[in-house]
Amino acid sequence: MRRYAHVFSNGHHWLSGRVLLLMVISALPLTLAACSQSNTSVSDSQPVKAELAAVQNIQVQNEKSAPDSAPVINQSTSLKSELLKNVSATVYKDANCGCCKEWVGYAEDNGLSATAHDVADLSLFKERYGVPQQMRSCHTTVTTDGFVFEGHVPAKHMAQFLATPPAQAIGLAVPSMPVGSPGMEYQGKFMPYKVMQLNKDGTTEVYAAIDSPQQQL
Repeated sequence: MRRYAHVFSNGHHWLSGRVLLLMVISALPLTLAACSQSNTSVSDSQPVKAELAAVQNIQVQNEKSAPDSAPVINQSTSLKSELLKNVSATVYKDANCGCCKEWVGYAEDNGLSATAHDVADLSLFKERYGVPQQMRSCHTTVTTDGFVFEGHVPAKHMAQFLATPPAQAIGLAVPSMPVGSPGMEYQGKFMPYKVMQLNKDGTTEVYAAIDSPQQQL
């Protein structure tokens, strides 16, 4: 009898733990879940999942301390510009990626003519267009001229690159999803990041260091 009582007790604690875990998971912000890449390969999604964890932590901390009236700064709703006028591109993304949609809207506000395609396996397109594993993010943009822009690249740097493309380069990338980059705005928070140049031989180099939000404009 004691043996069965012990088994029941362990089972009860295990079930309680499972219920608590499910409650915690269900409480995560839906906007973060929308940015995950559940359909990509495991190795391809690891950098993005790590960045999501960092974003989640920042959001939780700020939701505890920020007043209800705290303004949300969103570059995608800023005044329209013509930085990317006459540039057309296809954006490959996950159907449920909210920050991808934000970036597309931001790029269109800066003049880009964008066609979004929801795909089941983003890693196939990243491999096709030569995006190195460590440079990958949540969406891949390919212009009609064949240049690749991976992730939340600022329109300013896209325009600069397209005006004078380096001979050895195939495009630019912002690895993972830095908080405060275009399409990843949250309550004015900002994480410094680098815009990386992708070269034809598979190497990368720093194209621009973004240390403040103003440098993106």
